[in-house]
Amino acid sequence: MRTDADGAKERDDIVRLVRRARACLLEPSIARKVELSRETHAWWFSARENPPVNDDDGDDETLDAIVENPGRETLRVVKSSQTRRIGKGGTLESRIAILHSLAHIESWAIDLSWDAISRFGLARDMPKGFYDDFVTVANDEARHHELLAGRLKALGSAYGELEVHDGLWQTAMETADSLEARLAVEHCVHEARGLDVLPQTIGKFRRNGDEESAKLLEDVIYPEEVTHCAAGLRWFKYLHARDGVRTGDQEDVRDGEELETSSVVQAFHAVVRKHFAGALKPPFNDDARKRAGFNPVWYEPLAVKA
Repeated sequence: MRTDADGAKERDDIVRLVRRARACLLEPSIARKVELSRETHAWWFSARENPPVNDDDGDDETLDAIVENPGRETLRVVKSSQTRRIGKGGTLESRIAILHSLAHIESWAIDLSWDAISRFGLARDMPKGFYDDFVTVANDEARHHELLAGRLKALGSAYGELEVHDGLWQTAMETADSLEARLAVEHCVHEARGLDVLPQTIGKFRRNGDEESAKLLEDVIYPEEVTHCAAGLRWFKYLHARDGVRTGDQEDVRDGEELETSSVVQAFHAVVRKHFAGALKPPFNDDARKRAGFNPVWYEPLAVKA
């Protein structure tokens, strides 16, 4: 039986987690950000009797506020239109550019996961499962970045040697006022788009003899990104069931899958059309999207401009 003391401890743990999320966001060193993410994941999924390793932020008042500008080590940041073309992987330079771009995306994905916890968790009274999912996602993204940075080093380069853009964070800030929009756009549009293009990226490395990079993407990053999209959809559905406007007493479902007439699907379409410019771009990776919980009624109507 759950006691009031259990509930109070869970609330205290969540408050501490939110502060840790903000500490991760404020950390400028990507290596340290990865380390903090790993430590926080280990603490959160332990008995949580002790604070995380090196936890000295208890009295830091900067952790009482939402982080609008995450810490970033010195990088050459340019407009997205000014980044170099990454090519098709036919040269070492092209393969390094692809890996560098992916490593940078993952660095922002770490921050977006902690931002979801920091910005929305307490404000929307989210249950423990929400924190479980996004602590896991943050840890996954941190590991992805570390592995990609390792491949760059093995190829004679390093993360930070090429110019980058910060479009992912900029687009995320456009959904800063709505958890539903953040989940739909960042996880169910942008991350799902990653599932669409990852098989082609894997093929670029494999065709050009870089099997180690291909296997990293294929065996580690690709399947875990499926789970990240699934988390976004899961919590969008949860919020719609708890707080959303329902169009009927029951959702329209067939064989366990929502239909296009389902109120949650219609709500998803409305949120994406409001917060995402233009139409989704086919072709879609239907298999990976299905593993994430999407059937085509979620995304195919969005491929046609409303």
